[in-house]
Amino acid sequence: MNERGSERPLGRSGISAPALGVGTNQWDASGPDQPRLRDTLAAALDAGMGFFDTAEGYSAGRSETAIGDAAREDGRPLLLASKFAPLPSRVTTAQFASALDKTLERLGRDSLDLYYLHFPHRLLGVGLWMRAMARAVKEGKIRAVGISNCNVAEMRKAADVLARHDIPLAANQVEYSLLHREPETNGVLDACRLMDVALVAYRPIGGGAIGTGSPPGSGRSALDEALREAAAARSATAVQVALAWLLMRDNHVIPIPGATRPEHVRENSGALSLALSEKEFAAIDRVSAPTPAR
Repeated sequence: MNERGSERPLGRSGISAPALGVGTNQWDASGPDQPRLRDTLAAALDAGMGFFDTAEGYSAGRSETAIGDAAREDGRPLLLASKFAPLPSRVTTAQFASALDKTLERLGRDSLDLYYLHFPHRLLGVGLWMRAMARAVKEGKIRAVGISNCNVAEMRKAADVLARHDIPLAANQVEYSLLHREPETNGVLDACRLMDVALVAYRPIGGGAIGTGSPPGSGRSALDEALREAAAARSATAVQVALAWLLMRDNHVIPIPGATRPEHVRENSGALSLALSEKEFAAIDRVSAPTPAR
């Protein structure tokens, strides 16, 4: 168990990010909700959660556009992360460069704080894309390099290739929550500690499943009860307790719960000031067994 902080380093990149960010895979600039999304971004900045995660594949690029529009209107500094998808038809660094340029155009920025490889290419692996990332860093188009949905071997390969260009691997974004604790059993969390790489946790409240109660026979009743007890003792919510548990789990963990409304952000931000006792932390830990590694 670790102490929480308001900011956490993105590995050895020299960049610090808010300890809690915002996932935007449901943001869409083409819908009628852009004013609400602008309010959501503003609420996140007000709460100290100015780390926004998007991808070219979210709403076919419209998530990037929505964030770019909202960020320009707000005007305050924030940290932006996006992702390159190594689709089967993408096999060249020129395609990578084109995708990055389009992401920057949609975001309305000259450079990106953190750029991820969204998932490893089945045939090409990660090496080619890390070399392309290194070139983009040298060109000033990205500040830090990350990977996503990668195992320990892929983490090491990515770090080795980047090291040849004197660039550290900043982050591995993987699914991690009390309902999905596989990073603890497949070696990813340990690798993040040993390699000094941030573990950016997506779906940290189980895709919204935490805090909604468990259906009969789901096997989650003990976890729900532990979360409710801790929440009731602190006038908090189960979502806040679940996020606080992740923040206390390890200083390398940066959760990015999805949010499309200001009230979502405000609830999530309560985790930043919620200090669980060691007894509460251990009780929740016991009833949320780690997911066996696949």
